[in-house]
Formats: sequence, structure tokens, C-alpha cells
Amino acid sequence: MGAGGRMTAKERDDQAAAAHRQDENHSLLRSPTEKPPFTLGQIKKAIPPHCFERSVLRSSSYVVHDLAISAALLYVALAVIPALSQPLLRLAAWPFYWAAQGCVLTGIWVIAHECGHHAFSDSSLLDDVVGLVLHSALLVPYFSWKISHRRHHSNTGSLDRDEVFVPKTKSALPWYSKYLNNPPGRLLTMVVTLTLGWPLYLAFNVSGRPYPRLACHYDPYSPIYSDRERAQIFISDTGVLAASFALYRLVGAFGFWWVVRVYGVPLLIVNGWLVTITYLQHTHAALPHYDSSEWDWLRGALATVDRDYGLLNRVFHHITDTHVAHHLFSTMPHYHAMEATKAIRPILGEYYRFDGTPVFKALWREGKECIYVEPDEGGARKGVFWYRNEF
Repeated sequence: MGAGGRMTAKERDDQAAAAHRQDENHSLLRSPTEKPPFTLGQIKKAIPPHCFERSVLRSSSYVVHDLAISAALLYVALAVIPALSQPLLRLAAWPFYWAAQGCVLTGIWVIAHECGHHAFSDSSLLDDVVGLVLHSALLVPYFSWKISHRRHHSNTGSLDRDEVFVPKTKSALPWYSKYLNNPPGRLLTMVVTLTLGWPLYLAFNVSGRPYPRLACHYDPYSPIYSDRERAQIFISDTGVLAASFALYRLVGAFGFWWVVRVYGVPLLIVNGWLVTITYLQHTHAALPHYDSSEWDWLRGALATVDRDYGLLNRVFHHITDTHVAHHLFSTMPHYHAMEATKAIRPILGEYYRFDGTPVFKALWREGKECIYVEPDEGGARKGVFWYRNEF
């Protein structure tokens, strides 16, 4: 069949659907770790060339679409909910606003992330301007995160060089880990991670790659960055400070709890989704990690998983169910990623990993099963590590 074959579109869709069903039934079947029998060039040939084209008009339409929905939800929070006659109705309406606004803002965050990958337009300057504005509004240091995230994409699956959610070996776990490996401990860990994980990562590099000293995304002199990158960190900090000052003025005008209700709680939900997405797209009992003796970029990029978030796949601009394609071709716009994923699945074969487990069930399962990594005892390939949970 070569690098794409001569299958019709319907045949490709049928094969992809069959593979999808098979992966749902065998989601814990280990991914192969041998060198793939295909190259990145062969994968790319299977994708229609237009999938790599970036349209500033089309990309901008998604920004306008999401901002319009966010503005409509804000109107509901400011005008509709306070006008409800029953106090219980007002009380019940706020969680719906928080959940909806948090999900929409997560979609905006994903578009800003796409700007950081130069997937928004053909202009790097425009991408950075749009990304800086959108990420700063969500209190994310745009260039700071863009740089560390780029290194994550360059080193995915590497135990030595990956940047985020780098698993530890059993001997490197903190002493209290075994006491948290139970339902109450896992629930506590999940709550803390979903609420504080993202800001702790930005401020203290929690769950990130170990550095010889404190690695902070707000510090221009952090060991994460080189001398030539420091000016960009100052720009990122300026963006976050500008957004923080705007929030300060809003607090002065409308009160602290008004800002918490309207902006703070949705932002907390955004942060929770970011941690969930990042964690679940790279953490799975079937996915290998590699030390420097076994790792190469293609195998690392394939050590990711596509997951089904239902309706939220679309809200999150398919960063969830096309994550493998995103790691293979990160400059591809999200609106072409579904078509590209269908095209590459026949090429990737067993190297493609999809998990149809419901998101929160998967979150609980991976938190239970994926505690640390170790190579197989007696295995021929000591540089290939798998998740385990036995103490």
C-alpha cells in the first residue's frame, strides 16, 4: 500500500473506524518499541498537501467564534443570572456558567498554543502577537511557555530530556508516594493536581524536567532559558503583569468576589483542563518511555495517545483526539488535523494509540496504574521503560 496507497476516502474512513474500535477494546495493549518500518517522510506523503496550509482568515474565524461565545456567556453572568427571581436558580446557574466559560476559554488557550507552534498563519510575527495577547489574558507567560513546550515536542518520551510530566523510576519517588497509592490518596492527589498543578508548574516547574536550581517560567534567568531567549521572557512577564493590572482595576471597580465569580473560577477550570489534557495525552500504561540509548524523535512522538473527549473534542479544537498528528506535525492547523489523522492511521498501524475510555475514568485509571516507570525484568531492551504501580 506504500505511503498512503490508492484507497478511496470511504475505504480509509472504514479502516480508521475499524482501527478505532479495535483500540477501544485493546487500549492497554502495549505499543511497539522497535524502530518503525516507516519514516516521517512516508507519513507526510499520506497526508493531503492542503492539510499543511495555514489560513489567517480561517484561523482568525475560530478566535472570533470563541470570543463571541465567551462574550455571550459573560453577558449571561452579568445580566441574566442576577435577574433570576429565585435565589436557588441563581445559585444553580453559576456552576453552569463556570463550566461553559472554562471550556470555551480552554479552546482559546489551545489557539494561543497553536500560535506558539507557528500553526496560526504564515507570519511568525502575527502568530506571536495573537498568542501573546490570548495567553496573557489567561495569565500564561506566552514566550516562556512556548520555549519550554517546544523542547517538550523535541524530546517527547525521553526520560532524560522531556520537559513536562516526566515519570520517575521507583527509586526516585518521594518517600510518601506509597502512602498515596490508595483511593483517598489518589483523590487528594487528583484534586491538588487539577487545581494547582498548572500554576505550580509555571512557578516552580513541579512535574517538569529536573534542573540544577529553581526553574521558573517567570524568571528571565531561569535555567530553562538561554541568554538569547531572556528578552522574550521579559515580554511574557509584561503581558501577564498587564493582565494582572487589568484584573486589579476590575477588583477596585466591582469587588474581589465579582472577579472571582466572573473570571477566577473559569480560569481555575481552564487550568484543570490543561493539566488533564497534558497528562492524559502522554500518560498511559501502554506507552513506553525511553532513556538516551533507545530514544529517537519519531518513537518519542509516537509515545502519545489520542483520546475521545466527546463534544469537548470540538470545543478544544481537536487537540485531544488528534494529538499524535500534532506531535508529528506541530505546525499543522487544528482544522486539518482530523483529516490528517485519518490519513496516517493506516501507515502507523500498531504504532498509533487511541484510547476511547471516558476521560475521568481514564484519569482515575492512569493515576492508579501509572505511578513510576521501570524496564521489564529480563527484557532485552533495558532502555525501554513502562509504567508500574507495585510497591
